[in-house]
Amino acid sequence: MAECNHDCSNCSSSGNCENEIKKAKLNDRSKIKKIIGVLSGKGGVGKSYITSLLAVYLNRQGYKVGILDADITGPSIPKAFGIKDKAYGEDNLIYPLVSNGGIKLISANCLLENESDPIVWRGPLLGGLIKQFYEDVLWEELDYLLIDMPPGTGDVALTIFQQLPVDDLIIVTSPQDLVSLIVTKAIKMANMMNIKVLGVVENMSYLVCPDCGKQIKLFGESHLEEFSKEMNFNILAKLPLVSENTALVDSGKVEQVVLNEILPVVEAIKKEK
Repeated sequence: MAECNHDCSNCSSSGNCENEIKKAKLNDRSKIKKIIGVLSGKGGVGKSYITSLLAVYLNRQGYKVGILDADITGPSIPKAFGIKDKAYGEDNLIYPLVSNGGIKLISANCLLENESDPIVWRGPLLGGLIKQFYEDVLWEELDYLLIDMPPGTGDVALTIFQQLPVDDLIIVTSPQDLVSLIVTKAIKMANMMNIKVLGVVENMSYLVCPDCGKQIKLFGESHLEEFSKEMNFNILAKLPLVSENTALVDSGKVEQVVLNEILPVVEAIKKEK
């Protein structure tokens, strides 16, 4: 038997494989036009921040948006939106929480009695909960569902790509020396799963001096441009580190953030029909 490449759709053993994972099916009361995954090769680069901002900016343009927080062991989406309520179920469906601006979201923190309690689960259980978030949440009609992926390219990310119909992927990174290795792994995983990578967002690319307006490169010069030519991917945006925006997110007010540098990423998402 040939080695499994995890691409069940193009496998000659599809339908007759004990390891084949069944695709998740959306409930009859929900319809999602586009699913965008937001992935980082490592933690701490602002993946959840970018996911939240993309949802906010798409929502501001009149689109119906939802966020599935698939970072089960490190969920931060509810905190960014200032949501502390708990999700509840009815008629075998889970009702998502809704932000002040009308963004629907579901997260493991919406199920915990105490949001600081850890979720100490193995991969299959984590994957099962993510599948339930997709299948059993009453999303109703969405133009975009953004999936805040767990960091890295491990078991849970693989399960999401195998089970959920992710249309496109955005990779978030930071201008550090390890960027080439980390981005390479993420792109190769997306290629293995036949998922289109819209491009890479470099977060914390620079800090703007409040006195002279000069860009201060906190992590040194970025080498993303030369690496993008080597790996043939698009650089969608280089985002500044803005302390005021960080404070807004920490206080649950991400919907008040203004960061127009993210607009090219929004436009890239909208171009993919």
